[in-house]
Amino acid sequence: MKDWSLEGIDNIFQENRAGLLYLYTPLCGTCQVAGKMLAVIEELVSELPIGKADLNYIPDLAERLGVESVPCLIMFKDGHIQDKIYAFHSVPYLLDKIKSTL
Repeated sequence: MKDWSLEGIDNIFQENRAGLLYLYTPLCGTCQVAGKMLAVIEELVSELPIGKADLNYIPDLAERLGVESVPCLIMFKDGHIQDKIYAFHSVPYLLDKIKSTL
């Protein structure tokens, strides 16, 4: 999973693409588990761009996107947020959610 800068995130939304944005903080234990789950997801849906961003460095993004907590997986399509996931549950759950949303 690539680290996306604030500019990169804005570009993805402006290009009206579909993808996933994983927002986390490094000291969050749940975020570490979620990151491992997303690494598996990335292998299973390799055609979908997946990026990550540490909210410690871009707190204004969290406010702008309405992020309530971390970890947060934002699913976007056509430049718009389709869904936000805060409870990652399992890899199969995430995969089903991604395929049904995007």
